[in-house]
Amino acid sequence: MAFIDEDFLLHSKTAIRLFHDYASNLPIIDYHNHLPPQQISSNHQFQNITEAWLSGDHYKWRAMRTQGVKENFITGTASDEEKFSQWAATVPYTLRNPLYHWTHLELKRYFGIDRLLDSTSAKAIYSETSAQLNTPAFSVGGLLNKMKVEVLCTTDEPLDDLQHHDLIKKNNSPIKVLPAFRCDATVNISDPKAFLAFLKDLESKTQISISGFSQYLEALRKRHDYFSSKGCTIADIGLEQLYAEDYTAKELDDCMLLLIQGKSPPDLQSRKFKSAVLSSIAEWNAEKGWVQQYHLGAMRNNNTRMMAKLGANTGWDSIGDFAQAPALSKFLDRLDAKNRLAKTILYNLNPADNELMATMTGNFNDGETPGKLQWGSAWWFLDQKDGIEKQLNTLSNISLLSRFVGMLTDSRSFLSFPRHEYFRRILCNLIGNEMDRGELPNDVDWTGKIIQDICYHNAKSYFGW
Repeated sequence: MAFIDEDFLLHSKTAIRLFHDYASNLPIIDYHNHLPPQQISSNHQFQNITEAWLSGDHYKWRAMRTQGVKENFITGTASDEEKFSQWAATVPYTLRNPLYHWTHLELKRYFGIDRLLDSTSAKAIYSETSAQLNTPAFSVGGLLNKMKVEVLCTTDEPLDDLQHHDLIKKNNSPIKVLPAFRCDATVNISDPKAFLAFLKDLESKTQISISGFSQYLEALRKRHDYFSSKGCTIADIGLEQLYAEDYTAKELDDCMLLLIQGKSPPDLQSRKFKSAVLSSIAEWNAEKGWVQQYHLGAMRNNNTRMMAKLGANTGWDSIGDFAQAPALSKFLDRLDAKNRLAKTILYNLNPADNELMATMTGNFNDGETPGKLQWGSAWWFLDQKDGIEKQLNTLSNISLLSRFVGMLTDSRSFLSFPRHEYFRRILCNLIGNEMDRGELPNDVDWTGKIIQDICYHNAKSYFGW
C-alpha cells in the first residue's frame, strides 16, 4: 500500500467527502512565491531532479546540514546525482518534519512515484524523474498546468525591468503571471555601502538626481508607477517589525544626507526614515487599489561566516522575538486615519504572535470590504501540519475563517504546488472531524462552499483576478 493514498491526512468520512467533492479539483491561485520569472518566460526545461528540486531550497539544505551532510553535497561542486543521493539518504531522517510529507507528495503528484525515497531507491528515482523532466510535458509550463495553477505572483525587486513578465504576456501564457513590488531594498539601510549602490541604480533607472528625501520618494514613486503599468497589483515586504515613528521633513533630509555620504544614521533616525518610506509606499498602494503584504519577524543571516561565503537565502535565518504590536497598530492606524489603508495581509514568523496578528486585523476592518485586513497563512517555519492547524484554529476563534484567502507556496521551486493540496487536506480534516463529532452542523453543501471559498474563491475575489 502506498504511503500517500487517496485519503492521506483525512480521518473521518466527512473530511474525505469535503476534500474529494469540494476541494481537490479547484484551480490554484498562488499569490506569493519566489519563482524566477525568467524560467517561466523561457518555459525552462530542467535537466534533472536536483536542478528542479534541490537548487535554492534552503528548507532541504538545513535538514541536510543537520543530518551531517558536507556543504559540498549541498551548495558545493558535487555532481547533481551525488547531491540527490545525499538528499535521498537524509529523507528517512526527516520523519515528522514537513519535508517528509512534501517530498513524497511531490514525487507522487508530479512523477507518479509511490516508493519511499531513501538511499536504496535514490538511483532509480533520480533516473526516472530526470527522464520525465526532459520531456515537453515537464517543462515549467507543463509543471504549472499539471497542478492547475491559474494565477501566480512572483517577487520582484523595485529596480527590476520586468522584461520576463513582458515575454510571458507576449507568449500568451494560459497562466496569469503577475509581478509583486517587493520593497525591502527601499528601507534596508543597515549596510550603507549596499544602500548607496541601490541609490545609484535608482537614480539611473529613474533619471532623478537624489539629493534629499523628497527626491528619493519621487524616484521610488516612479518605480511604483512602472510596476503598476506592468500589471502589478501587489506590494510585499519582509521586515523584522514595522516602524511608525513620528518624523519631520528636516529629520528625513538629514538622514538622507548621511546615507548619500555612505554613513550609518543613528538608530532613531533610521527608524524615522523607515517609517516615512513604508508609510509613503502604503499610501501609494491604497491609491492604486493594490494589496499589501507584510512578512514580519524573521531574524535573518545569523551565521555571518556562512552568509559571507554563500550569501542571503541559503539557510541561516530563524524566528525572531521582536515586539510587534505597538508599531504595527500605530502604522495601520495612521493610514486608516487618512483613509489610505489598502487591503492588507499580515504574516508572523513567531508563533507567539498568532493571537496578536489575528486580533490586530479586526481593529481595521471597515465593514465595506469583506476580510479587508487578513492574517495570512502559516509562514515559513510555521508552514507545516501543526502550524497550519494552529493558524486555522486561532483565526476561527478570533476572526472569520470563512473570509480567509487561503494558502500560498512562498517557494522557489516549481515542484512545491502540492502544498496547496496539503493545506486543503488539513483544512478539510479539521472541519470534517468537527462535523462528525457534532461540533458543527452536518450541512456538507454549506461547509463545502466555505471550504471552496477558502481554497480558491476568496483569493480570486480579494485580489480581483
